[in-house]
Amino acid sequence: MDASEAWATVLINSDNDLVVLAKALSRLIGWTYFCCWSFSFYPQLWKNYQRKAVTGLSVDFATVNVFGFAFYTIYTTLLLLSPTIRAQYAARHPLSPEPTVRWNDFAFGVHALLLSFICWTQLYFWGYTRSSKQVLSVTMRGIIVGCFAAVGLVATFAWAELPGWELLDVVYAFSYAKLAITVVKYTPQAYINYKRQSTVGWSIHNILFDLAGGILSLAQLLLDSSMNGDWSGVTGNPVKFWLGLTTLGYDGLFCVQHYILYKGRAGVVLEGEGDDSSDSDDGDSVVQSYGTSGKKKAADLESGEGRAAIGPTGSSSSSSNPESSPLLKNKA
Repeated sequence: MDASEAWATVLINSDNDLVVLAKALSRLIGWTYFCCWSFSFYPQLWKNYQRKAVTGLSVDFATVNVFGFAFYTIYTTLLLLSPTIRAQYAARHPLSPEPTVRWNDFAFGVHALLLSFICWTQLYFWGYTRSSKQVLSVTMRGIIVGCFAAVGLVATFAWAELPGWELLDVVYAFSYAKLAITVVKYTPQAYINYKRQSTVGWSIHNILFDLAGGILSLAQLLLDSSMNGDWSGVTGNPVKFWLGLTTLGYDGLFCVQHYILYKGRAGVVLEGEGDDSSDSDDGDSVVQSYGTSGKKKAADLESGEGRAAIGPTGSSSSSSNPESSPLLKNKA
C-alpha cells in the first residue's frame, strides 16, 4: 500500500468515525428532547392538582392538544412501523430514503397523548374549581372538525387510487392536521393571559421545558438531514420542522408575558378580571373578594396562598374585628 492509498484509508476511517459520532449525537439529542418535551406536561398537571382548580387554563388548548397528539402519534407510528408507508416514502425521496422519524418521536407522541388526555380530564372529571363559562369555543370545534374532514378527504382520494395519491399522503395529512392544531392551540392561552393581565394558573415550567425541547428537536432534524447529505429530510418531515419553529415562537411569547409584561401581577387576580371563559361580574370568575367564603376560597386557590381568615358569616375576620387580627396582636 503506497502513501496515497494509506491516506485515503485514513480519510475513510475518519469519515466513518464522524458518521458514528453524528448518529450517537443524534440519538442523544433525540432522547434529551423527548425528556424535555415529556417533562413539560407535568408542571401543569401538578399545578392543577395543587390548586384543585383549572382557572387560568384554556379549555381550547387542553382539548385540541389531545386531538393534536393523537394525529402526531398516528403519523409517527405509520412512518416508523409500516413497510408500505416507508416504501412509498423511499420512492418519493430517493436521495434520502430513510424517514427522519425516530423512536424518540414515537415515544414522545404516545406519552404526550396520555398526559394531554389526563390534563383534559382535570377540566371535567376531577371536581376542580372551574368557571361555568369555561367551555370549548365554537372556533376550536370548527378547527377539529376541519382537521378530521381534511384527513378523511385525503384518505378517500388514496382509497380510490386517484393519480398522485397514496397512503403516504394520508400520513402527511395527519401530520399537517397536527401542525394546524399546534399553530392555533397556543393562541387562546396567550389571549387569556393578556385579558387577565396575569399568567396565574399557567405553568411557566411547562414553557421552559417546551422551549428546550423545541430547540433540540430542530437540532436533531437538521443533524439527521446533514448526515444523509440531503435536506429533503426536512421537507420529508415537515411536521417536526414546523412544530419546532412554532414552539420557539409561542414559548418566547409566553416567557415575555410571564417574566416581563405581567411579572408584577404573578399570583394576583383583581376583581373583575376574568379567565379564558369567564369575563363577567356575576360571580363566575375567580376574584379576590372577602364578601363570601366561596369567593375567598376561589381567590386563595387562584393565588395559591391565603390572605385573611374567613369568619363563620363569610366576612373577613380581620375586617369585622380588627382586634382579632393576628397581625395586630403581634404588633401590640
